[in-house]
Amino acid sequence: MIILKNPDQLAKMRSAGHLLHDVLQQVREMICPGITTMDVNRYTDELIRKAGAIPTELGYYDYPASICASIDDEVVHGIPSENVTLMEGSILSVDVTLALDGWQADSAFTAPVGKISEAKQRLIRVTEECFWKGAAAAINGNRIGDIGFAVQSHAEKNGYNAVRDLTGHGIGRKLHESPEGPNYGKPGRGPRLVPGMTICIEPMINSSTADVKVLPDKWTVVEANGNLSAHFEHTICITNGEPIIMTLEKH
Repeated sequence: MIILKNPDQLAKMRSAGHLLHDVLQQVREMICPGITTMDVNRYTDELIRKAGAIPTELGYYDYPASICASIDDEVVHGIPSENVTLMEGSILSVDVTLALDGWQADSAFTAPVGKISEAKQRLIRVTEECFWKGAAAAINGNRIGDIGFAVQSHAEKNGYNAVRDLTGHGIGRKLHESPEGPNYGKPGRGPRLVPGMTICIEPMINSSTADVKVLPDKWTVVEANGNLSAHFEHTICITNGEPIIMTLEKH
């Protein structure tokens, strides 16, 4: 069942989203060679809790950390570790969720660690563009398939592959609600988009194949060929006009 939100509920979700945006901006600034992914986890957890919110990835299906930190060929769900040090030239995907006043926000980005190659820069750029292509299709009267088609088309036009085994999702009081939001699809297919729907659009874009594998830790998802992957995500709300990007800064 798709749960529509009323204006008061949407205002609370926007507050959660603004907070998450502020947290992630600070996290972006601390990413550099030589720190561990656990350093990033601790810093993020501290920022969330100091703001009076809850890091909702921690303990979700027994997930052991407050963020997902995925490096290079890791698509999503990389577990932070004291033993994983960020190296110059890598890319790091950070996925964070929090709850404020009972309402969830979810956002992710992929960032360079120091100086990176042009190929890595391009993958990050195109992945973010895939999000904005999907968001442009997230309008009243369209369908979920229109979003997925927009993401998939832009990825493939640039020689990349949209992951099919993992999807975006609805969000609200729960981190994952209906509907699922695949990063591929056909126009005019799937649930219809209506005002009050809140969803996460999250392109996961692989450089050489759409296929993925799960590592023995049962969480970390990697690009099946061992090549690069990037991830970008925002929480959005469907309106009568342009979608509201709820995990951007407050205006």
